[in-house]
Amino acid sequence: MEIKDKYGAVQKNYAQPIKRYCQTLDLIDDAELIAKYLAAHSEEVHWQEIREGIKQVGILEMEIYLLENKLFMIVETGVDFQWEDAFEILATLPRQQEWECWMSSFQQTENGTTDKKWRLMDRIFHLYPLTS
Repeated sequence: MEIKDKYGAVQKNYAQPIKRYCQTLDLIDDAELIAKYLAAHSEEVHWQEIREGIKQVGILEMEIYLLENKLFMIVETGVDFQWEDAFEILATLPRQQEWECWMSSFQQTENGTTDKKWRLMDRIFHLYPLTS
């Protein structure tokens, strides 16, 4: 697990324009379950097939942040990425359904695919260009 760093998380630089999607989901508010959820997402435990599937559908980067029991996910893709199509394919890839079922045991949500559980957020602000 990453340690909080007041200097922020280093980001990858892509040689292409990207789109960013932000989503949120609440975990069951239980310290023991949250610890197990964090462990499941550690590099040592997280399933290789899940990471491969994420990359296969065109996701360049995926990050999940935690505050108390609230998760915030950032998904970065190429500009031609089609959200619904990608997650329809992802749901059919090896071990994806098994992973989603396991993760649902930690989440305040019904069983389902990733795109049904996470709530896509609207961007309401960015640093607008300066005007003269």
